[in-house]
Amino acid sequence: MKLIRNLTNKKILSLFLKQDGSPFFNAKGIAVGVFCGCFPFFGFQTLLGLFLARITKGNLFLAAIGTWISNPFTYVPLYFFNYKVGSSLLRNSPDIIFDKTLMTKELWEKGSVFSLRLILGSALVGLLLASISGVIVFLLYKKNKKRGS
Repeated sequence: MKLIRNLTNKKILSLFLKQDGSPFFNAKGIAVGVFCGCFPFFGFQTLLGLFLARITKGNLFLAAIGTWISNPFTYVPLYFFNYKVGSSLLRNSPDIIFDKTLMTKELWEKGSVFSLRLILGSALVGLLLASISGVIVFLLYKKNKKRGS
């Protein structure tokens, strides 16, 4: 079982490292994918990542992989953190949305406030994580290219 897992991980890493294109092309792909993966658009993150990678002329395969930053194991912590970041930027208490005495009309009003906080936080966290992952992938491919030459 461990051997199979190691082979699978090696194949994935090998496929990741053998992407054609310049280090910048590959870094754009992963950065766009990670950025899109930070948004709570379940089911559309990969499509959005591929669309933006096409526009920015980045690696489509790496863009799709980059969206995997959000997955069933990371949804709750990632989006909760994004919500907290958005709340702190808007200088609002992040606990307002969780008031138990909301009426239906107030709930719809709070929904827009919640969405604004989450989207703003997702955009900022996405930019940060996309920048970090883009730089790491750029350096990784640049080093790998030098080694191969």
